[in-house]
Amino acid sequence: MHRIKIAFRVLVFLIFGLFCHYVLPQHDIVKLTSTEVIRTDFSSYNRLFYAQADSGATEQPTRDLRLINTSKQKTFLLGFIPRDSAEVMVYRNEDTGWIWPPYFKFDSSDLQAEAANLAKGDDWVVITHYGWRIRWASIYPNAIAIRTVSGPDATVIPWASIVFFLSLICAIVFVRAMWRQFRERTVDPLLDSAGHKVDEVQADMAERRGRISRWLDTWRSKK
Repeated sequence: MHRIKIAFRVLVFLIFGLFCHYVLPQHDIVKLTSTEVIRTDFSSYNRLFYAQADSGATEQPTRDLRLINTSKQKTFLLGFIPRDSAEVMVYRNEDTGWIWPPYFKFDSSDLQAEAANLAKGDDWVVITHYGWRIRWASIYPNAIAIRTVSGPDATVIPWASIVFFLSLICAIVFVRAMWRQFRERTVDPLLDSAGHKVDEVQADMAERRGRISRWLDTWRSKK
């Protein structure tokens, strides 16, 4: 049973970690190479990873998809250690609107024009995005913002993720403190009262059994 509890906790932690990794903003330092628009037919297994149609447009099973093509340095250890070689990375550019995740992005057309303009030069840029690149399923991360930086070694601090995790820790501490107070003031007294009631019932039952045993003993002695 103890191993099942550990496995369940590990599974919950893994699912929560994957969820945060997909939803929280990430930052890639890249060079823009080109932009394009392709016609996309969504399937049942990849439709979940795409946002809604652009704000003001009607949702259809097939629609145009804006893509931003880039080149970036390969890295080790989730991007912490850069390598000398480069790789391509493709981002989609969709409005998120008012739906999940709550980036409230309505300017995908403007972002596409900005990316096309930057692709003409030789600047390094930071693309803020969420999501994963899954090639076999034709799934792309969604670009949220683009800004130029000094070079591939520029430092990008993920303030949004830092604020999120600090807020999450504060919320967990706050909820834990409230639960402890609620348990001390409400749950523990109820459990103690219930325990006293059980002890009283058990004591009463024991006394009654003792009386019956003594009464039976009187009949046995007569015999």
